Amino acid sequence: MDSLSIPCQFTLKRYLPTKGCLAAGNGGLGQQTNGVGDKDGVIIVDHGSRRKESNLMLNEFVTMFRDKTGYLIVEPAHMVRTFPSSQFGSGAGLCAWTAACTCRMCSAATFHELGSCAGPQELAEPSITNAFSSCVQQGANRVIVSPFFLFPGRHWHQDIPSLTAEAAKEHPGVSYVITAPLGLHGLLVDVVNDRIKHCLKHVAGDEAECAACAGTGKCRVY
Repeated sequence: MDSLSIPCQFTLKRYLPTKGCLAAGNGGLGQQTNGVGDKDGVIIVDHGSRRKESNLMLNEFVTMFRDKTGYLIVEPAHMVRTFPSSQFGSGAGLCAWTAACTCRMCSAATFHELGSCAGPQELAEPSITNAFSSCVQQGANRVIVSPFFLFPGRHWHQDIPSLTAEAAKEHPGVSYVITAPLGLHGLLVDVVNDRIKHCLKHVAGDEAECAACAGTGKCRVY
């Protein structure tokens, strides 16, 4: 049987995912023990963005996550391929995405601002492949891929398992687990409520902008 990654199965009971995650990788399928150990690497993967600032925010979150959890090996990763803005001059931005990601936005690749594209494609760094290798180089013998997504859509069902399986081929003997996305976790209620309260205080002039919207002027009354 080829190595396949099987994501966690969901249950709506109490809005939490089930405890059991099937692991996959070069050691085959098997139930893994609970908890992150010293030989586990964690990859937090998001979709990736044409905006460099958005991609850098994942790095900041990974630092926060590592500091708070105490996990030794934690790496960020992005899914998408991009054309580098350096190929197109100032103000062009990233002109197109390609099908490393299969969502409609990426596969359409219609974000042209300066006409037809030329030049090499690049992965928005770090890719899942690079993050996987970095975990192994730091001593991980199991890699836990945690999708920084809200719901179990196409990326979770297809893209992330495919990209992770490809990355694992380079590291025989290293297993991996793809965890559930954030989903209907009860703590997200607190996160959303906290963000709403903070933004309302900012609009009232009682709080500074948060890191997400700082400098954008988006958090205001329209």
